Amino acid sequence: MTKYEFDPAFRDLLPMLPTTQPLESVEAIRTARASRIMMFPAPPDREDVTKQDYQVPGPKGAPEVTVRVYRPKAAASGPRPGVFEIHGGGFMMGDIAMMDPWCQRVAAEVDAVVVSVEYRLAPEHPFPAGVEDCYAALVWTATEAKTLGIDPERIAIAGQSAGGGLAAATALLARDRGGPSLCFQVLEIPELDDRLDTPSMLAFTDTPLWNRPNAVWSWKHYLGPDHRGEVSPYAAPARAENLAGLPPAYISTMEFDPLRDEGILYGLRLLQAGVSVELHSYPGTFHGSSLLPSADVSRRGMEEVFGALAKRLKR
Repeated sequence: MTKYEFDPAFRDLLPMLPTTQPLESVEAIRTARASRIMMFPAPPDREDVTKQDYQVPGPKGAPEVTVRVYRPKAAASGPRPGVFEIHGGGFMMGDIAMMDPWCQRVAAEVDAVVVSVEYRLAPEHPFPAGVEDCYAALVWTATEAKTLGIDPERIAIAGQSAGGGLAAATALLARDRGGPSLCFQVLEIPELDDRLDTPSMLAFTDTPLWNRPNAVWSWKHYLGPDHRGEVSPYAAPARAENLAGLPPAYISTMEFDPLRDEGILYGLRLLQAGVSVELHSYPGTFHGSSLLPSADVSRRGMEEVFGALAKRLKR
């Protein structure tokens, strides 16, 4: 591995983490999915938050979509803000269970109703399956806002890694289709650009958890084996020509993450389009380094995300 100046807090974690994985086939991806579930077991549920799964209408002609709704147990004086959450996993891995701790913490600390979506994964279901599932679930969330106890004027969208890319794409769809109104978008370490040509993407070929070889497979599988020609901005939001009219954004990037530069560039383009952006790049970190929440830099990142959400969702 190339020598990187990682924060010393991650020293003991780094030897446990995978770098490049063979992801060329469905079988290899399914093996990787299973290994990651075993590697990062979920902590116990919080006692101050409830969670309930629903089956909601999917895109036209597609199966229903599973969503998980988290609510604070404390009584509410009125409708709560809503946070629509999309998990990461390179478009190929991950599920709603992996976001249970994050969603429960947001519900409890921000006093929000959180809706997390189980979208279809590539390569079994390439673009546009995943983003269309996310959009359908967002439409359901907004349509059922009153029943869910959500204020429809205070719905934010959030995602991490590929989930951040899907959140950005879903926000674009909502704008372009005249869909649900979003008041905020939280894009943590987002995967946004299939062109793979930024300096960070070219440089970080052996970083832990995510690196250029993994990103190459991610986009190959997501865009489909027979992909040719133009790439939709709803697949790769960095390709969107017009970013005006999108909701204000919080964007985080990590210093030694191949996705670093596309997140920063997307934030700059949003600013240039007149969209308010809070942009953070955390030193000494790598993609997924928040897996060690006790590290000062990880704790600061989480607190800043929750603080930004609370501020934007305040009445």
